[in-house]
Amino acid sequence: MNIDIDPILLVSLSAFVGVVSLFIGVWFLMRQDGDKSVESRLEAIAGMKGGGPNGEADASRGLMKEEVLNLGTGMLASLATRFRERLAGLSMFFQQADSPIKFDVFILISLGCMIVGCGAAFVANAPTPLIPVAGICLSVVPLLWLWWRRKKRFAKFAKQLPDALELIGRALRSGHSLNSGLHLVVEEMPAPISTEFCIAYEEQNLGVPIEAALKNMVHRMPNLDLKFFVTAVAIQRQTGGDLAEILDKIGYVIRERFKILGTVQALTGEGRLSGAVLMGMPIVIFFAVYYLNPDYVMLLFTTELGKKMIAVGIVMQILGAVAIKKIIDIKV
Repeated sequence: MNIDIDPILLVSLSAFVGVVSLFIGVWFLMRQDGDKSVESRLEAIAGMKGGGPNGEADASRGLMKEEVLNLGTGMLASLATRFRERLAGLSMFFQQADSPIKFDVFILISLGCMIVGCGAAFVANAPTPLIPVAGICLSVVPLLWLWWRRKKRFAKFAKQLPDALELIGRALRSGHSLNSGLHLVVEEMPAPISTEFCIAYEEQNLGVPIEAALKNMVHRMPNLDLKFFVTAVAIQRQTGGDLAEILDKIGYVIRERFKILGTVQALTGEGRLSGAVLMGMPIVIFFAVYYLNPDYVMLLFTTELGKKMIAVGIVMQILGAVAIKKIIDIKV
């Protein structure tokens, strides 16, 4: 008895299983103590050194074995370091977004969205190749939400920064120290700037130099104007000067930049709207035609020319998005 298996269905199921396995693997890696396990394995491998009973041949074999073990240990150490850096960057991403959920819960939510997307596409009688695509697209929604939350928090911090700098400048003019100025920002201003300044204030209270505490804040909030503030503080601590006047000038520059950015946003509004329409129109037309005449659309998936047209269309969409972004993205 011969069973005909659609190759498109097989590829789609393989892609779906691969993405699910990737999510589950990352989730289990995050739940484990990776540093301890990797270091213990490296120590075990590094300790397994043995030589022959006697003779030059045994000595050379032992030397070669030691070199191989050292090479393997170096490679494992490099991989472990890169893995720790990736985990640290992912943890920083969640911290910058002020995520209310933990990473393991985030992975479970993404898997749930993937299952819901595949189920919805299956119930809607979507083409077989689009079922895993729908699941993958819906699984990215939590990540996009986290990215949007991070971007919104950065923008709010940037808008609050001029007021915070002016508040610190007034505190310095009234005779307070820089530490008192930071504490004043924590008490008088809302989140997220009060949260970040509170972390810096607590760090310097625990003995961390104030320059290092402010640099840590820049690492958490990569803002160019905040870097100016931290640089001004570091220079003033070393050479002296009127820090209050410097902070007033930085605040003035930030406000003027916001005015220019507002003008740029108004002038590029038409281009941004055109880009959104041009990017969304092919997708909307595809689903509309599929609803009206499914057999007509399925030619894109069943014929060789249709598959090539889909690939070319995706590439052209990406190139168009990049070109439009380059046109409307004006740095100030």
